Amino acid sequence: MQEMRQGSVTLVLGGVRSGKSRYAQQLAEQVRDVVFVATAKATDDEMRRKIERHREERPKDWVTVEEPLELPRVMAEHGDGCEVMVVDCLTIFAANVMEAEGEDRAAIESRVEALCAALGTVSCRVVLVSNEVGSGVVPAYAVGRRYRDLLGEMNQRVARVADDVVLMVAGLPLALKGHLEVMP
Repeated sequence: MQEMRQGSVTLVLGGVRSGKSRYAQQLAEQVRDVVFVATAKATDDEMRRKIERHREERPKDWVTVEEPLELPRVMAEHGDGCEVMVVDCLTIFAANVMEAEGEDRAAIESRVEALCAALGTVSCRVVLVSNEVGSGVVPAYAVGRRYRDLLGEMNQRVARVADDVVLMVAGLPLALKGHLEVMP
């Protein structure tokens, strides 16, 4: 296993149930001081159950920050006090951005720029989880297509600033950029 690299950024991409979150968690479990940033909001019973299941799966000594929208602020506030920060996930963050900003492209672009800038300044290692949507079905509705496009563009921007990009397929990590840390 390779040594954790402080200040590096890893983007973990994949389809639904591909093992993205599990892989990101395994990366973080290699160190003691972890901040887990959850972007989901408990909007219905199904999401509440999913959030609770994820809470139970995480080590109890991790600091959890639930923040649906202000990731740059969280990185600034918590990035110096931990070894690894896991952001799970950009998929929901993109939906939260669309909900907050509507169709204001400039405001959406500003949020994506702020996220990428924050990734360049945080001193801890950051592991971000996101769904890969480029291989999926074209959504039937305009809002779905805008969401898919936003997430695809955000993934590209984050991948450009990331040191490592990993694609998860059937629970197996594939290195797209940088180093691959293989879990036991």
